[in-house]
Amino acid sequence: MILPLMLGVFLIWYSLKNATPLEREQLLENIISANPAWILLSLLFGLLAHISRAYRWKFLLQPMGYKPRFLNSFMAVMAGYLANFGIPRSGEVLRGATISTYENVPFEKAFGTIISERIADFIMLLIIIGSALILQSEFLLTYFRENNINPLLTLAILLSAFGIVIVILKQIQKSKSGILLKIKKFAIGLLEGMRSILKMEKKGAFILHTVFIWIMYILMFYILVFAIPETADLPFGVVMVAFVVGSFAISATNGGIGVYPIAIGACLMLFGISKQGGEAFGWITWGTQTLLVIVTGGLSFLFLPLYNDKK
Repeated sequence: MILPLMLGVFLIWYSLKNATPLEREQLLENIISANPAWILLSLLFGLLAHISRAYRWKFLLQPMGYKPRFLNSFMAVMAGYLANFGIPRSGEVLRGATISTYENVPFEKAFGTIISERIADFIMLLIIIGSALILQSEFLLTYFRENNINPLLTLAILLSAFGIVIVILKQIQKSKSGILLKIKKFAIGLLEGMRSILKMEKKGAFILHTVFIWIMYILMFYILVFAIPETADLPFGVVMVAFVVGSFAISATNGGIGVYPIAIGACLMLFGISKQGGEAFGWITWGTQTLLVIVTGGLSFLFLPLYNDKK
């Protein structure tokens, strides 16, 4: 919990410390002079994505006989996002616990549906990564060759990690006593929640919401290039590459603090954008997303008990 946050704060300090006074002034000027109309439009796209995510959740819970109220689903989603700023990846746990508390959905089943969502989202991210690679394939292959980067090594590491997980799951499956048996029982509940994706009556609606969510994410990101004059003419393919970089950077520290704008700035520098222009775009993008989560997540924490007390 503390280390990722400390890393993010350190990266902010280190980046600003190594910038010249003129560079810091240019960075601040780029941020201050950003067009607020594009920022407001980005906020709208982000809010629509979160609303769609909360609505999509019902398609996974309904096959198990649960019909949570939309406001509880939405507030659980936003409270979970806010929790990730404190403890990375804790939001999924809080989200499951929240819907379990207010809608009487067993936690392990709710958490299982959240894992199913993440699988669907991961597939969408893979599609977006593939699209970005296709759009900028010539540039990226040249860059990999010049810097002796082997993308196959990353794939090999991921496959090895997947193999280890399979071995662990096999051992849990064979267990008949002790803590492994408790884990096994919990895992059975998780699997039931995950299998709900196969039992949905409205698979088409689930898929449409999934696609819509990611289109909104991309638009939320893309629309902000017009807020800064230096990035306004960036090709869509470049923006897609930066979007993918940001998607991975957001999980490196608590909510991407520190890492996100630096990663975006470094990515855009490869395509001819100045360090100050790229990082300004990164800070505006991160700040817009963070503001939305803090406001809606904070209000969700406040109104969840009040809304349910009236019921």
